[in-house]
This record gives sequence, structure tokens and C-alpha cells, in this order.
Amino acid sequence: MTQPTKVTALVMAGKRSGALDPLAEQAGVSQKAVVPVHRVPMIERVVRQVAACPQVGAIRIVAHDRDEIAALPAIARLAEEGRLTFAEGRFNIVDSVFSGADGAQFPLLVTTADNCLVTPEGYSEFIAKCLETEAGGAAGLARKERVQEADPVGQKRFYKFRDGEFSNCNLYWLGSEKALGAAEIMREGGQFVKFPSRIIKAFGLMNLVRFRMGWGSKEKLFEQISRRFEVRLVPIELSDGHYAIDVDNQRTFDVTERILREREPATLAG
Repeated sequence: MTQPTKVTALVMAGKRSGALDPLAEQAGVSQKAVVPVHRVPMIERVVRQVAACPQVGAIRIVAHDRDEIAALPAIARLAEEGRLTFAEGRFNIVDSVFSGADGAQFPLLVTTADNCLVTPEGYSEFIAKCLETEAGGAAGLARKERVQEADPVGQKRFYKFRDGEFSNCNLYWLGSEKALGAAEIMREGGQFVKFPSRIIKAFGLMNLVRFRMGWGSKEKLFEQISRRFEVRLVPIELSDGHYAIDVDNQRTFDVTERILREREPATLAG
């Protein structure tokens, strides 16, 4: 009997150089990844959820400052078990992904330390759909209506396609080493809505035009981008709009904390 595919999870926990994140400063910690959200440091919360996903095997945290993260109880326990290791964070997220992928077993699930609302079921859904579609690379998206059902102010920017509007969930898939070239999608945090020049750099001018004009479905755009990178890239639509809400600023911190208070009994938060 064929053993199910075990995925290596990269949890991106780097920090922007040159300035202390405002949320970290407010919480009295040195990096955003360890800011508590509903009493639990973000990175510890995310790693717990990733570790509880049955399709995930090894876990790698990609970080600039590992000591503060390594001391967290859930992190320390997984490290002692040999399931969790660290990789060095680089200047930007793409180079950090390369650092995390070095010597790792593919396929890779890439998530971020501020993805506090993604559940083990969410990771399972994403992985299953990536495997079903035989994706070389993939990005998780949530439909606008689903995101607004989760919280009307949790996310305000959406990608417009002919088949609807979607938000990025900061969930990525790299099916093989060949797909690493497509990690360009994540450069500068993938904030293409705010910075269209990043689409030109990553995907080419014509794909920017298609994106801006809303020509074609998301599948069509990903098909065009696949040709550029010579790897099959797939948009993965996820069922829960919560997955598109990450902790990026004070507004999304407040939204996330409120949702977690509603979701989790106080006894489970500590």
C-alpha cells in the first residue's frame, strides 16, 4: 500500500530589517512572530496548527532571531522530538524560502507566522487540493464573499478576476525543487494589489495588463504565469474566509484576537 505523501512545512517567521515592528514594540518583544494573540505567541499558535495537520511531517521555522522563538514551549517540544528545525532568515521572503528549502524533502507547504486563523483542517484542505490538481506550485486564495462572512473588516484588498474577487491566504505550495523559481510570487510579501510593479517584475507586463483589466479567470492567469516559470502553477480556492486574515497591523490584530476569543474557550488559550 502506498504511503500518503508527507509534506515539509516552512513557517516564515522573519522580520523586516531596520525597524522594530509596531506590534512587537507594543508587546515588549523583539519580533512580530512572538507577539501574543489571545495569550499565545503567533508563531507558537501557527506551529501548533501545522503540527496537528496529518499530512505534515517535518517543520522548519525560517527566522532571523531563533532564540526567542526556540524557547517557546510548543516549539521546544517539537524540536526535542526531532520534528522541528530552524533555517536562517534572509534579506527577503524569497531568499528565505530558498534557505528553508535547502536540503528539505519536497513537497513544501509555505505558511507565515502571522497566519493565526488557519486551522489544521485548512492546511489539510490546501494540501489535498494541491495534490489533487498535481500542482507544481500553488497559492491559496479565498473568495471575497467568504472573507467578508468571516469578518467584514478582516481584509480590505482583493484581486479581481472575471470569475470573482479573491484574497491571498499566504499559503503556498512548492511541489518540487524545480518550482523554487516560482517563489518569485512571494517576493516582498506578494502585495501585488498595492504594488503593481511587482507583477511586472515577477510575471511580465502582459500579465499585469490581464490582471488589471480583469481579463480571464484566475485559472487563466495562473496558466499564463505557468508558461513563464515552466512549472504548473495552480490557484487553490479555500472554503473558509478566515484563512485570508493575517496579523499585519493593529486593525487585523484586533480582528484576529476577537475571532480567537469567540473560537476558543479561555482555558485553551494558555
